[in-house]
Amino acid sequence: MRKARIALTAALVTALGLGLTACGGDSEDGAAEKESPTAAAPTPDAASPSAEGGDGEGGATRPAGDVTAPGTGLKVGDKAVLPFEYAKKKGTLAITVTAIDKGAEADMSRFGERAKGLTPYFIKMRVENVGDTHLSHAYVQLRGLLDGGRSTGVSLIGDIPGKCDKESAPAEFGKGVSFETCSLAASQSGVVTGAEFDDGDAYSDKPVVWTAS
Repeated sequence: MRKARIALTAALVTALGLGLTACGGDSEDGAAEKESPTAAAPTPDAASPSAEGGDGEGGATRPAGDVTAPGTGLKVGDKAVLPFEYAKKKGTLAITVTAIDKGAEADMSRFGERAKGLTPYFIKMRVENVGDTHLSHAYVQLRGLLDGGRSTGVSLIGDIPGKCDKESAPAEFGKGVSFETCSLAASQSGVVTGAEFDDGDAYSDKPVVWTAS
């Protein structure tokens, strides 16, 4: 399967909700920007998994079909059924976070000097197409959360081969087909114990969150 390019992005979020983002290049010596550990994201309200779509705030569209409601809290090992759009195609995926593993600071060396002080975490998942839309080569990205639901303050795009391989969906990714992939998270301080899905209007303010405990 096609690997994700090696790049790393870090965003500094101000109290006004403005962001400053720096992107690494496509070379193996990708770059990392650290940000203030005080940056935080709203903690979603925990809820039981639901077969009903939830009403999003601010006029967000209510997801159709038997999907996990926005704001649902899950445990690692649980499955969420979620609407997903890729390359202008709308489908439905079942995402199961199978593990959130801690790496070593040395694992970040490929990203260069600005990655020093960042501890990586590997959010591993199994993704199944449960809808009728083919989503060939789709990428699924989850964000890491610190204990208590706070943002890590760092957003990564890339992988660490052999430890956190970011895989795309197979070319024939129709209903019933699944694959395994990994999202790379990192923290300057604090422990990553959760992962969130916040794609789409309905989930941007009320993400689905998996926690390790």
